[in-house]
Amino acid sequence: MLALVAACSRGTEVRETPGAEPTRVLVPAELQDTAWLDAQRERQRETTSRFTVFHDFQFADRVAESGITFTHRIVSDAGKTYKAVHYDHGNGIAVADVDGDGLHDVYFVSQVGGNGLWRNLGGGKFEDITASAGVAVADRIGVTASFADIDNDNDPDLYVTTVRGGNVLFENDGRGRFRDISRESGVDYVGHSSGAIFFDYDRDGRLDLFLVNVGRYTTEQTAGDGYTFYVGMSDGFTGHLHADRAEASILFHNEGGNRFVDVSDEVGLRDMSWSGDATPIDVNGDGWLDLFVLNMQGNNEYYENDRGRRFVRKSRDVFPRTSWGAMSIKAFDFNNDGRLDLYVTDMHSDMSETVPPERETLKSRMMFPASMVGDGTTSIWGNSFFLNEGPNRFREMSDEIGAENYWPWGLSVGDLNADGFEDVFIASGMNYPFRYGINSVKLNNRGERFLDAEFILGVEPRADGLTTPWFELDASGADKDHPDAKGQTGRVAVWAARGSRSAVIFDIDGDGDVDIVTNEFNARPMVLVSNLSERRPVRYLHVKLTGAASNRSGLGAIVRVRANGTTYTKAHDGKSGYLSQSLYPLYFGLGDAESIEEVEVTWPSGRRQRVAAPIEVNSLLEITER
Repeated sequence: MLALVAACSRGTEVRETPGAEPTRVLVPAELQDTAWLDAQRERQRETTSRFTVFHDFQFADRVAESGITFTHRIVSDAGKTYKAVHYDHGNGIAVADVDGDGLHDVYFVSQVGGNGLWRNLGGGKFEDITASAGVAVADRIGVTASFADIDNDNDPDLYVTTVRGGNVLFENDGRGRFRDISRESGVDYVGHSSGAIFFDYDRDGRLDLFLVNVGRYTTEQTAGDGYTFYVGMSDGFTGHLHADRAEASILFHNEGGNRFVDVSDEVGLRDMSWSGDATPIDVNGDGWLDLFVLNMQGNNEYYENDRGRRFVRKSRDVFPRTSWGAMSIKAFDFNNDGRLDLYVTDMHSDMSETVPPERETLKSRMMFPASMVGDGTTSIWGNSFFLNEGPNRFREMSDEIGAENYWPWGLSVGDLNADGFEDVFIASGMNYPFRYGINSVKLNNRGERFLDAEFILGVEPRADGLTTPWFELDASGADKDHPDAKGQTGRVAVWAARGSRSAVIFDIDGDGDVDIVTNEFNARPMVLVSNLSERRPVRYLHVKLTGAASNRSGLGAIVRVRANGTTYTKAHDGKSGYLSQSLYPLYFGLGDAESIEEVEVTWPSGRRQRVAAPIEVNSLLEITER
């Protein structure tokens, strides 16, 4: 990766306004050439004859109309003092109804300047309530966030992870105001934290926490202009080769009363992977949630849950080969066979070689030496897709179904065309100092394969351009030796590629179709609003769960909706996107179905519950465990 950074072509000067305005420089210079995007768009449009699913609809970025003015900001090690270090990861976005008004609010995480909580006013409009809610966390370097009802009082609490600033747990008072209970809760861990996964591993009715920690990638030196961060190691990308830099992920058991206890050693779950995320999934079908843990630079790990008493590592037994540079993960039913499959994106394999656009949907040709990545016998150099063929039986078929893309970060899943098959949005791109990378939209072609559709649906190219301001230099003074100041004088504004890191998919405007909200890296978000409901009749069902013996949110439940003779299966796991966990009703697209025969819930407690017809189409069905 360091060689790739050094090889990036430096900026092209673009002067727009003489006088006081700085000289604008694009890094790399090829950002000024967008002809390849036009070619990509035309190639993709020529594939529509293969589509057997509805695709005649569009997304449009309505961030200005939404009222959201949040802008993500980076530490300088992801910009002016760029290093190939894990500061370029993150940042999260999470959704929940924080004030109980029935509308779902959005929490954005930023590295610098504080996070933002935006209250949903209805109709796609939002207002900033960060200050009144008390959840800015402006004094730390943010990574991600998860909503979870930790105390079973029927409102979403909030957990925020940071880089060496101490993680923060907020208790919600039910009206969207939060109290910091980090210290007394026992989850104020200080380290290089990443994703936070809440699930009830022992089925006691309380949500436990698996805190994913990456590994030590920072020095003891601090820097920052108006903020303070720990400077990254110059060899941070090879940190996994140094055993002394490993940082264990932690399983916290929820003891009740807002208290958590580290039980990692007690239950045999001591994972030392350079991990950013994980997901609970019942791999062996015994009713107990197992754990699949990603590794950004090595083998992914699978831990089987032995009835809540311990976890047993069975990684290579069930998953012989996994993505070497795994970044995000989601369990969902790809082909509506009633079994949950696993989709994993791989960013770091893509960093071994810069490839042209026409190779972006192919596996990587691994160019890193074996001393860094191993011999490849247990590795997949790219995304992986594991089709569930029964308990403990998964078949990897990413290439067969078109699951590959380039520079992927956040994987979010939702039924974008409401046809009953789950589609995928993958937040992608590498930003400064790399070329532009496209976000991927993959429409599910009725469980047969994914079809690339980001250009067809208007997600690419971005409406407001491919670049954004990154940092400024004093080319005649303090920054004269900076690589991007070469040949320049005075003030220089460095512009770089835009790129998304994470996203959530939910219906923000209440029109019955689902929309996409992203968290961009060093830029404002996108609010991609769908016009599907204007293009065809949309039939759907929202399902909201309230646990009794299970945790109040019903996280860990499996919901099956039977409509027009077809059964649709979803896991209510909260995994809404890269690094983040959300609490909102499950959305079932129903295709052309005009009636619903039955809804069945398998609760985390093991109870099964059926709701029989009549069940109204295009409604919210609320189910309380009994």
